[in-house]
Amino acid sequence: MDGEASFENEPGNVSNGIAWRPALQAALLLAIPAGLLSATLSPILALVWVMGAAAWAVGLYAKRVRQNGLSTGSGARIGLVTGLFAAWLSFGMNGVALWVTRFLRHQGGQIDSEWMSVVQQSIARDQQVVAQAGVSAAQGAQMMQMTEWFRGLMLSPEGRAGFALVGLLVLAAVLPVFASIGGAVGARLLAQPRRPSA
Repeated sequence: MDGEASFENEPGNVSNGIAWRPALQAALLLAIPAGLLSATLSPILALVWVMGAAAWAVGLYAKRVRQNGLSTGSGARIGLVTGLFAAWLSFGMNGVALWVTRFLRHQGGQIDSEWMSVVQQSIARDQQVVAQAGVSAAQGAQMMQMTEWFRGLMLSPEGRAGFALVGLLVLAAVLPVFASIGGAVGARLLAQPRRPSA
């Protein structure tokens, strides 16, 4: 292990204070389970899980290279890489799961009816807000016309596919951000030099 640590800390193998080979190994090791679980968890739990995985990756990296302290910026970069790997995997898994559910398991009707219910609830809320806003009849009619246009868009095949894609892209964009935060926290808590005990 000492030979590996000294090899990784050679100047040619370190960029911006990070030995990228063990950093990528640690990031990938934890991004795989994080990405797989993120595809099955609720979005909030997925974000928390990815933050924890990124912090753990930073701690594992610091342990492997026996680096004496790691800056929060370096931890954030390792966390970002962990989050990118997890986001790509989660995006792919969610896309495959959606395709399998719709086409192989023939549950497209159920997906469409759930989407229709969400759209109808959204429109009912909008109508209630317009009714309570006390707007003029002309403004109310214009708002309702816009609502009906938006409803048509959301219920069209292109709209349904577009909104599903946007949802997956938003999750894939947010995961690396939270992983960067987790990596910075991991550098602060798990990768600081230990003080000698008295």
